[in-house]
Amino acid sequence: MDLEPDLEGGGRDGPWTDRAACGGAVLRASLAGSTLSRRLLASLAGLLATSACGRLETIPCDPPQTPESWLASQPHVEVAVGSHRLVLVQPSTSAIVFALGLLTIGIGVRLLSRREGQRSRLAWGVALGLWGAGALLAGTSYEAFSYAIKCAGRATCAWTSWWEVGYLLLSGASVGAMVLGTAHACAAGRLRRALSAGAVAGVALYLAVVLTGAFVPVRFLVSFELLVLCAAPGFAALLVLSARRWRRGGDLLDRALLRAWLGLAAVFGAYCLYLGLGAGAALWAKDIWFSGNDVLHVGLIAWMLHLAAAVLPRLRDLPEA
Repeated sequence: MDLEPDLEGGGRDGPWTDRAACGGAVLRASLAGSTLSRRLLASLAGLLATSACGRLETIPCDPPQTPESWLASQPHVEVAVGSHRLVLVQPSTSAIVFALGLLTIGIGVRLLSRREGQRSRLAWGVALGLWGAGALLAGTSYEAFSYAIKCAGRATCAWTSWWEVGYLLLSGASVGAMVLGTAHACAAGRLRRALSAGAVAGVALYLAVVLTGAFVPVRFLVSFELLVLCAAPGFAALLVLSARRWRRGGDLLDRALLRAWLGLAAVFGAYCLYLGLGAGAALWAKDIWFSGNDVLHVGLIAWMLHLAAAVLPRLRDLPEA
């Protein structure tokens, strides 16, 4: 899940990084093939095609931002594209989040190519692909092209866009797929079924809430904060599962997963602390740009590398008791 509001600059970035779960179709597709991925991407394309329509863009920034104040509050560069000039916002932050997205997609594709019939690997591969695609959408609208998408040609800037709604949908589905994959690797019987059902129900509810918030529109329903609130129970359940298995003599996968969930909590803790201290704003006052989102995305890159090195190679379906 790349990512979140950046309280230190004019932009915001929603994993998450960096800025929970899918419908009944997610469970079947996670276990049976790529049908869900195709349908989800088709739905996303349809949503993005409506970006010039509807009422989503009527949600204003709070406080209101003019195009001029948007650019004044954060670093940006102008790039000549033919006879036009394109404004790129937060170039360094954009590079980091795009790197996160591409890295995550690459790890997911590699895992899918080596799934060896393991449902846990299939679900995790789908999860990483969705997470990475969401990060690319987030970097596009929250940062790199935020001026063109939300400010250009307007008296005041829009607060969000369909690109960001797409990011939220992909991130929510990604978390659900992670829960499904971990359930197949670390649980069996009734517990596996309970985790899987919870993941499916959680994602279905979250997707419905986000789409409602986009079409009504309602600010909180299309916010990064709601994404975190909805994803937290799934990650908490996986943390408890991994901790219990490790205490009961678990294997190296359980230890690696436990470290992964604790590491993810540490990344978000560092992000919140950085924002709370106002460190990014203090640095920007000295013309040094390193935002809270940079802290989050750098931490998530390290987290993805841990997954690739210690977790994913050990994924195997746990046999039913």
